[in-house]
Amino acid sequence: MRAPLPTPLVTVEVADTLRRGVPAVLVAFPGDPVRLGPGAEDLDVDVAEVSGKAGATSRQGRTWVVGVGDGAPGDWRKAGASLVRALHADAEKSGGTTFDVRLPEDVTAGAVAAFTLGAAVGGYRFKVTGEEPPKRVKSMRLVAGDPAFAEVVRKANTLAAATSFSRDLANMPSNVKDPSWLAAAAVKAGRAVPGLQVEVRDEKWLAEQRFGGVLAVGGGSARPPRFIELTWPGTDAGQPHLVLVGKGITFDTGGISIKPADGMHLMRTDMSGGAAVIAALVGIAKQSLPVRVTGLVPAAENHVSGTAYRPGDVITQYGGITTEVTNTDAEGRIVLADALAYAVRNLKPDVLVDVATLTGAMKVSLGLRTGGLFATDDDLAARVAEAGVEVGERWWRMPLLEDLAEDVRSDIADVRQCPPGPGGITAALFLREFTGNVPWAHLDIAGPARADKVYDEVVAGATGFAARTLIELAETYARTQASANTIG
Repeated sequence: MRAPLPTPLVTVEVADTLRRGVPAVLVAFPGDPVRLGPGAEDLDVDVAEVSGKAGATSRQGRTWVVGVGDGAPGDWRKAGASLVRALHADAEKSGGTTFDVRLPEDVTAGAVAAFTLGAAVGGYRFKVTGEEPPKRVKSMRLVAGDPAFAEVVRKANTLAAATSFSRDLANMPSNVKDPSWLAAAAVKAGRAVPGLQVEVRDEKWLAEQRFGGVLAVGGGSARPPRFIELTWPGTDAGQPHLVLVGKGITFDTGGISIKPADGMHLMRTDMSGGAAVIAALVGIAKQSLPVRVTGLVPAAENHVSGTAYRPGDVITQYGGITTEVTNTDAEGRIVLADALAYAVRNLKPDVLVDVATLTGAMKVSLGLRTGGLFATDDDLAARVAEAGVEVGERWWRMPLLEDLAEDVRSDIADVRQCPPGPGGITAALFLREFTGNVPWAHLDIAGPARADKVYDEVVAGATGFAARTLIELAETYARTQASANTIG
């Protein structure tokens, strides 16, 4: 059985000269007639056979042409992804495995970054098989005149690697991926990046520290829970401390409140929030960002057994708050509550962000391509949304409605797990109870964490959504710190 981690991606780099004998790729812009980028004059290209629509590809001899639409970053990202998918398909029929892409002289850094990201992850393929993998495109050089694009491409490749690694973790079948496996994968990834520390705590430690939520959710499985803590210490003392918390439910049956059979097989991706946090920490450390970041992933399986927790139970979360359980299929908020309380008490964060495939309500509200954003701090909310725009992930801010806050109170415990009302909002209000006075954002990715078809740079399966946003968010704090140091 082969499922190599990490999945190999197309290597993208910048060059200032063409390679002799290497197939060329030209870009095309829509119009009447279609406008071709540089290099068309040296090659025999029939413009009548070309479309400038973003992502449209055509092959003429050994030359490929890809449309970049109106030239917006999303168009360039889609172009890179569509091109690589077409080249992969051609490679399987004995086509080439390396290409030179000729970029216009006036191409922007944003366009280069978007095209690189699309090209790197657009051809992502995860398959557990005993067969040899098919021939694939291995590398691509972007021929551009500005050497400064090398740094742009380097960062885009880092974001692509984080997206891909997050997809890998979420796509792994749950007969392989249990909490222990996820922890081991985080440790292995951390060892490959200088300065990134990874610590794994077992069920004995969780019991000693009274992580009642994680232990309750994981109690129905023969494979015990884990608590994963990744630490990037930053580069200097006194830097902002950003704590990221990701839901790590490696499989979710729903517990006693069992899910319908249809769709349950997709619950291998119910740890996509945790995967995004692990991948983001790796990406942040690779860039040596001057900001302190800690990633917490409470990992458990939610199963049905004689030791499973029940509706009506009252559990004591880390830190002492008691929770009335009303639905064992709302397990994500219970494990997140422990981790959030742990962060507030022990890590003293300046900023706290959690990310989770939390509620079906957000899928109904925002569909499958936009993440829900809740925040107690306007500056933090703006940073998350702007980070998403920068890396091609869409977020929509949702309200924390105070008229619903009282519904979180329980008659027999401090709080109740599933208050009535709009499910995405009440889940966020429940989580807020564990965040102290720390500026906090909750990212509900139940919709965009999985895809059932190809679009833009996304392929079917786990999408890796949120990993890029988290890296870019950390970088905004790094830039703020650098600006403050300069002023000081």
